[in-house]
Amino acid sequence: MRLGLALLIALHGAIHLIGYRAWSKLAAAGQPSDHTLVPLSPTGARIFALLWLAALLVLLAAAALCVLRRDAWWALALFGVLLSQGLIVLAWPQAKFGTLVNVLVLFPIVSAAAHARFRHEVDSAVQALLARPAEPYASSVDPSEIERLPAPVRTWLEASGVVGRERAQTVRLKQRGELRTSPDAAWMSVEAEQNFSVGEPAFVWKVTTKMMGILPIEGRDKYAAGKGQMLIKAASLVNIVDAADEKIDQGAMLRFLGEIVWFPSAALSPYIAWESIDATSAKATMRHAGKVASAVFTFDPRGRMVGLQAERYLGGGAGAKLTPWSVSCSDWRTFRGIEVPSRGEVLWKLESGNFSYYRWEILDVEHNPAGPYRESGDRAPADLATPGSAPRRAR
Repeated sequence: MRLGLALLIALHGAIHLIGYRAWSKLAAAGQPSDHTLVPLSPTGARIFALLWLAALLVLLAAAALCVLRRDAWWALALFGVLLSQGLIVLAWPQAKFGTLVNVLVLFPIVSAAAHARFRHEVDSAVQALLARPAEPYASSVDPSEIERLPAPVRTWLEASGVVGRERAQTVRLKQRGELRTSPDAAWMSVEAEQNFSVGEPAFVWKVTTKMMGILPIEGRDKYAAGKGQMLIKAASLVNIVDAADEKIDQGAMLRFLGEIVWFPSAALSPYIAWESIDATSAKATMRHAGKVASAVFTFDPRGRMVGLQAERYLGGGAGAKLTPWSVSCSDWRTFRGIEVPSRGEVLWKLESGNFSYYRWEILDVEHNPAGPYRESGDRAPADLATPGSAPRRAR
């Protein structure tokens, strides 16, 4: 897709060589030109010819930057298209059909500009989240802190490897998976990054996918100050979802509560209370910003979190209603000494049957990172992400 667009821009730029040669000849003849909407003097024709050459060079440079995945390509391409169209208008009788190509190229350029703006907004939200001051409590998890917890929660925290380690205050992670919007819809491959703040609970989740393998879709889900918002855009231009109300707040709050499994030390946060149910499950209740959300965590005999159930609003608005919501885990990995669930799925339990809508895989988790992932992509060293390995115990 990118290579095809770059080729189109380059070919369109090359066509401007015709305009350069044509008006260079007219300028060399030393006669005023009446081949444009406004008659040009020989000097004007020379300048006009050079502008055609400039459009050629600008569009070729934009095509090269597009191939190299440089962010500036769309700005340069937009300038080239505007310059090209200005020349075409002045030379309309001979060059008018070039407008079709400019219109064809303009849509992906505008989409790229909108994508850059969307990414800037998301990155600003992530930077604000990670810039929160560190909490004053102890930097590591003391064994005495887990004594008051229900037995399965204690076993989970011990098995995960967080006891004796630095507690998470900020978190970043990468994931990939498959997403669908209805029980009969096709699965779409997705890639996502997520950043968390723990002391003041918040997260920003950004996801990218393609509808029907062609139309780019990107989204951002966030929770901050007790408020949630889901935003999904097609081609970075058209809002598919833009939801923010009390029901979305509840769903975002449940997301945060469920996702502490990727930074288990957050289970000790003062805004989370635990209640014993039986030997393998416990209820967690999160109170934050005047709101309450609860979920039941289930663990296996080894202390691994295997499932979560809650009543969550399906969607937002007046039509949204509380619906059984379930998360299941099917694999576990150790990242930087902490064992966490690494594969699973999320589903709604509808009256018509279970609707599995997200299958996820965690690729990297880092507690207290120096900052968000760079655009080029940070990778965890192989020895820090070990499939199926036992967690390393704190000494």
